[in-house]
Amino acid sequence: MKGFDLVIFDCDGVLIESEAQGAQALAEAVTAAGRAMKAHEAGHLFCGCSHDQTGDLIAQMGLDAETVLRDAVQRLSLLFAQGVQQMPGMQELLTGLDTRICVASNSSVKRLAGSLGRTALAPLFGTHIYSADHVSKGKPAPDLALHCLAQMHSTAERAIFIDDNIHGVACARAAGILAVGFVGPSEHRAGHAQTLREAGADYVVHGTAELQALLSDLLAPTLIGAAE
Repeated sequence: MKGFDLVIFDCDGVLIESEAQGAQALAEAVTAAGRAMKAHEAGHLFCGCSHDQTGDLIAQMGLDAETVLRDAVQRLSLLFAQGVQQMPGMQELLTGLDTRICVASNSSVKRLAGSLGRTALAPLFGTHIYSADHVSKGKPAPDLALHCLAQMHSTAERAIFIDDNIHGVACARAAGILAVGFVGPSEHRAGHAQTLREAGADYVVHGTAELQALLSDLLAPTLIGAAE
């Protein structure tokens, strides 16, 4: 029996706990540009957006997007230099998987290098860390998911896509890939599990332990097939 042969991971909010740092950097940059914003407001507005999508939202505030984003990147680099926290249990989950893995993130290549690249998780993916920079349109468009399939020589029917954001769920669904919504232990969005379900997630898990249990079930046919 053929099963899944690829697991695609979002980065921020799934592999690493960096969304709070990103929200803080954006809030400070927007505030410095003349529009007061708190970190929780930035988190709600920008979470899951690509660089271009974030710039569009900033421009809609009447601010110079290029200046604000440049400032935010500088602030975020300083925050990342202080340390990037892995999602609890994620390293053990990744090292225990007996299937191919890759990253599909709306973050820029530069941001991924400064965040995920600072952790012990990055080497586990090798060169298979894909960014919205690699495609014409980031999530929620299917481009990034399809790019992962092409690079990893897999098909939609044999892939699993894990994301903590509705943009990622929409990306997976549009590409025909099974979507798993992930709710991390520090998730601040009220009712987020239900939001992910309503966005079309096939499964929703809370934390790495539940994700590991689900992947064990989903990948079981692959392991059985390999043993036969």
